[in-house]
Amino acid sequence: MGFVVEKRIGSVLVSLVMLMMLWVPVSMGAVYKVGDAAGWTTIGNVDYKLWSATKTFQVGDVIVFSYNPQFHNVMQVTHPMYQTCNASSPIATHTTGNDSITIKTHGHHFFLCGVPGHCQSGQKLDINVLRAADVSSTPTHSPAALPPSTASTAPAPSPSHAAAPLLANQIVALFSVLATLILYTTN
Repeated sequence: MGFVVEKRIGSVLVSLVMLMMLWVPVSMGAVYKVGDAAGWTTIGNVDYKLWSATKTFQVGDVIVFSYNPQFHNVMQVTHPMYQTCNASSPIATHTTGNDSITIKTHGHHFFLCGVPGHCQSGQKLDINVLRAADVSSTPTHSPAALPPSTASTAPAPSPSHAAAPLLANQIVALFSVLATLILYTTN
């Protein structure tokens, strides 16, 4: 009988530890395609400042630059270089046409197209990654909050962070833990 009680206590403790692990935040970054359907381009008057203002970026998010590599590139630059469209000594250069950049730090991340004239025509991007405390206290932007002239022409925001898959995984794991508890307590 002592063995059965120890087995039940042990299984309950393991189940509780598994249950607590479900609620530990998991770093699942969102994936954002820069410019949404238009991509990284000078065609179509994409407003990259507006595009980034409608997103809430976090560390771990992936920024995807999709473009024709014959006509564009992506350069990560400093703030002064971004302001003046100076592509002479970038932090990093990307040229594949489908570049995925994982955001690893908080703060501003500046990108521009290094092809002459493209940055000056608006092909530049400032990604601002707030700290977790700043994100919870910052209201999210919505088309209704934008000036009327841009509200109707603004592209729909990309999906934010993938909370649905995380919640679904937590529910499945919770049922697994409950099933384990039921099996061990009935034996």
